[in-house]
Amino acid sequence: MLATTAEPMPAPTPKPPLPEPLVELVAQRFRVLGEPMRIRLLNLLCAGEASVQELTGALGSSQQNVSKHLGVLHLAGILSRRKDGNHVRYAIADDSVFALCALVCGGLERRASELAGLLDGAVDARPVPPLTTRKE
Repeated sequence: MLATTAEPMPAPTPKPPLPEPLVELVAQRFRVLGEPMRIRLLNLLCAGEASVQELTGALGSSQQNVSKHLGVLHLAGILSRRKDGNHVRYAIADDSVFALCALVCGGLERRASELAGLLDGAVDARPVPPLTTRKE
């Protein structure tokens, strides 16, 4: 989904137990990223900054809807924005979204591969019923 040319650096892993304020911050970050429209916006912004109008056209969504989601991502510190004449342009400000997406996408790929292997094995292992002829 979110493509990056550089290999993401692994983030330091906090040791359990996580302090409660950190748990809340992590949960908030996942809530922000848990909306499909926001993932689509981040995916488009991987190519570079874009205006609300450009993103609206690319997604086929309303300007109000796109602006709302961009605002949430900006407030969370994931996006930056700058004024360009009469337009506002957005860009990814927190590159950790690339590493997070790589982890999630990699996990999904592994899970899909495991499920495909299980399904292939189940199909191969299923006994084929013998052909029977009707007695008349």
